[in-house]
Amino acid sequence: MTRTIVASATREIVIGFDQPFCVIGERINPTGRKKLAAEMVEGNFDTVRKDAIEQVQAGATMLDVNAGVTAVDPNATEPALLVQTLEIVQGLVDVPLSIDSSVTAAIEAGLKVARGRPLVNSVTGEEEKLEAILPLVKKYDVPVVAISNDETGISMDPDVRFAVAKKIVERAMDHGIKPEDVVVDPLVMPIGALGDAGRQVFQLLYRLRNELKVNTTCGLSNISFGLPHRHGINAAFIPMVIGAGMTSAIMNPCRPQEMEAVRGANVLNGTDRDCMTWIKTYKDYKPGEHAAPAPVAVNAPGEASTGGRRRGGREARMARG
Repeated sequence: MTRTIVASATREIVIGFDQPFCVIGERINPTGRKKLAAEMVEGNFDTVRKDAIEQVQAGATMLDVNAGVTAVDPNATEPALLVQTLEIVQGLVDVPLSIDSSVTAAIEAGLKVARGRPLVNSVTGEEEKLEAILPLVKKYDVPVVAISNDETGISMDPDVRFAVAKKIVERAMDHGIKPEDVVVDPLVMPIGALGDAGRQVFQLLYRLRNELKVNTTCGLSNISFGLPHRHGINAAFIPMVIGAGMTSAIMNPCRPQEMEAVRGANVLNGTDRDCMTWIKTYKDYKPGEHAAPAPVAVNAPGEASTGGRRRGGREARMARG
């Protein structure tokens, strides 16, 4: 059974077909959030702190951290800002992090300060990206998100996207990276623009699970882009992709309707043992309401730990090396 291990300094998480669906909180990302981008440029991280804590309290398994605030010379500005953001977030919460950047220098800078075993987001099938990112993934012994596009762009043919994913997995293996450390993003397209976008993803997930035997993720809300009542579409999509084999998603855990869909799918998929998470979260649920989840304690690193403790940062990587 494929098991992708991610970890903070004090908490280890397993992404896998036999595990609860991994919710990767998307909120710490200035893309499309002008106010957040302006704050981060000014050195104001109040919203970052708020989003980190709220997402974990809402049930996020991991947090994605992105600091791409400017297209003007990001190679010079993004590495330091990403490092600062990562250090703030991992000082507040103890969930594993996803280091999200299209700038190779920023990813490496983030890996140098990240505690535990973060997820790198991401590599594509483009030769330049493969040769830049895969050596870093091997050097720091971390898993990576593999996005199913290459120099030709995003194919509308799911067989082509599968071939790109297979290529990335094989190239990763050439670098000594195990397939379980490659989490494939099959690329979810907007259903409003592409009527068979859902079926494409379901078809891809089946092959990724059964042929490549890899874990998967996606930008979940892409499916509803441009449609009214997007959260309703997202909530319908979640159990369908989980049933098709998806094991994680980058999404907003602060949307109760979508988190209900995740928790319900975990119950029906048999990964919420004895329905205990569902019962704990919704025992006070009232009909006609989307119940807010019971608050989750957010422990700063070092305050508490769970089973599977891992040493963080460079010590952990040296110990494994």
